[in-house]
Amino acid sequence: MSNGIPMQIDIVSDVVCPWCIIGYKNLEQAMERLDGQVDIKLRWHPFELNPDMGPEGQNLSEHIKEKYGLTPDQSAENRDRISMMGENVGFDIRFSSDSRIYNTFDAHRMLYWAGKEGKQTELKLALFRAYFQEGENPGEHGVLKRAAEEVGLSPEKAVEILGSDMFAKEVRAEEEEFRNAGISSVPTYVVNGKYAISGGHPPEVFEQALSEIARQVEVADDEVIFDD
Repeated sequence: MSNGIPMQIDIVSDVVCPWCIIGYKNLEQAMERLDGQVDIKLRWHPFELNPDMGPEGQNLSEHIKEKYGLTPDQSAENRDRISMMGENVGFDIRFSSDSRIYNTFDAHRMLYWAGKEGKQTELKLALFRAYFQEGENPGEHGVLKRAAEEVGLSPEKAVEILGSDMFAKEVRAEEEEFRNAGISSVPTYVVNGKYAISGGHPPEVFEQALSEIARQVEVADDEVIFDD
């Protein structure tokens, strides 16, 4: 987007969060509607839904039951609703009885690197597809290497990063920064560093919020202070 009011949106999310991809697709629609009015730059930031989970992950239905107390029927109904919402925004979300949920710290390290290379959104979407459409573990190094290569990042550099603790400190620092800012759920969108929008809202909500923020920015830019 270009020739509009500059705007930065910092998106705090996790790649195993269905509301994060649904929210992004709705935000994407809003940005398309506002094309020419605002010039939006996106940055993605880490949030781990399951920071203490082991590398093998956990069956999704079991996890939902333990974490939220949902019955199997309630869990299935919730998954069906999420899949339908994914279909409505043009993103296929597939669940099965074997679906698992995983820790994503290494995915966030890769996303931090991708941000430095100008490929962050591309990699984020590739990881969403790997998890929700292919049922893959987005923390598994082979999956991360392949996703990096798919979006034009160096597979050799990906292997180097994954075989080390590179960017671990930076990811932890970002997680702490947003935690200290009061962000405890995802997705959360921070616009121009001060306006927070939480949840996977419909495009109309994003469009209205971004239009109002743009108006406030425009008014502030037009203010003139006269000296006596």
